[in-house]
Amino acid sequence: RALVGDLDALFTALGLREESFAVGALSRVVAAELASYAPARNRRRTATNKASVVFVDRTLDLAGAVGHHGDNLAEKILSVLPKLPGHKTDVIVNMVELTALRTTDETCNIIAPGCLAQPNDPAAKALWESFMNLKQKEAVMEARRHLVEAASRENLPIKMSMGRVTPEQLSSYIQLFRNNLKALENHCGLLQLVLATVQTLKHPQTSKWDNFLAFERLLLQTIGESEMPSVLNQFLPMIKSYNERTKDDYTCEDFLVLLVYLYSVVGEIKSGKELDVAEKEVKKALVKAICDEPEPSPVLQKIT
Repeated sequence: RALVGDLDALFTALGLREESFAVGALSRVVAAELASYAPARNRRRTATNKASVVFVDRTLDLAGAVGHHGDNLAEKILSVLPKLPGHKTDVIVNMVELTALRTTDETCNIIAPGCLAQPNDPAAKALWESFMNLKQKEAVMEARRHLVEAASRENLPIKMSMGRVTPEQLSSYIQLFRNNLKALENHCGLLQLVLATVQTLKHPQTSKWDNFLAFERLLLQTIGESEMPSVLNQFLPMIKSYNERTKDDYTCEDFLVLLVYLYSVVGEIKSGKELDVAEKEVKKALVKAICDEPEPSPVLQKIT
């Protein structure tokens, strides 16, 4: 009601006669309250300017933040690779492959990390644009095209191959630059972006991303056909404790993400005994799984 009062004051100042539309349950409540609010009714009789007002529930924003629906290479790189220290929107690109160092240590910190921001390299900027705007398959082909062009300009012995682009193929192209300092210097920005691509495609989290995407699509289908309790009951056998999980199973954090996604997209939920029982079972299984974690992650620690 306080919100409706504030909105009415704003519309009075603007001299508006509004027509309200709502997307979502809470938005409908606000729009209905505004429609029946006495001062607003008086204002609408005399106001001269017409306007349409659309109220949208913010819970739908959560679905975007936790969903895995983007077939977008930039999104995957930013989600999978570790954050660059002191930065929120850039990642660490491991540069060891461009050196003569032979190390199996993934976190090798002798070599300064690369990153995604390459403002002084036009080719790298163009490639990053394609990572954001093209589908993953096309973006990876763009990465190969840029590498081949750069290698040709430097007269490096590159063999162009057609067909599907693999991370191994991109790595073999990158190796050509390794012993040529001038070529390295000329195309350092581009090489960092292609290395980020290789490291993302090889990352175990990337195959998990595809599993998430498939499961989210299944959830949307199931929600359309059945009630919330039966959807939660499908969830239940998948919640496994640390000792029962394999590398392909979902972790406690993964389930929290999936639950946020589910409750964001489901819309209005019919409450009742069946739902209470289903939610209670899911809670019980999640609590057990969280308590059985030998080393809870920072997120789980914060939540508990």
